Amino acid sequence: MSIRDIIEGKKQWRAHAARVKALPPDYRIVYQEMQRYLFKVGPTGLLDGDLLPGIVDFFEEGVAAGKGVLEVTGTDVAAFCDELIKDSRTFADLYQESRDR
Repeated sequence: MSIRDIIEGKKQWRAHAARVKALPPDYRIVYQEMQRYLFKVGPTGLLDGDLLPGIVDFFEEGVAAGKGVLEVTGTDVAAFCDELIKDSRTFADLYQESRDR
């Protein structure tokens, strides 16, 4: 990874963080909890993929439609997150595979 890649990655992350900060407080709180949850259990390519920006897109659409955040995600936010990553490889999967060898 070159310095240019690192700088570009930081720019993208800052732009992403600015979009999150622009969300209404209830959406922002749920997003931050989802992000925390996904970093603990989530897919191996979480930072490289489109999952987090996709969640922000989805939330921005909910805001534009005038919906509350729990109308968008449902009341069980962890189950919503699990559904998003159900077909993704997680770090737990990698660990289990390394133990099975």
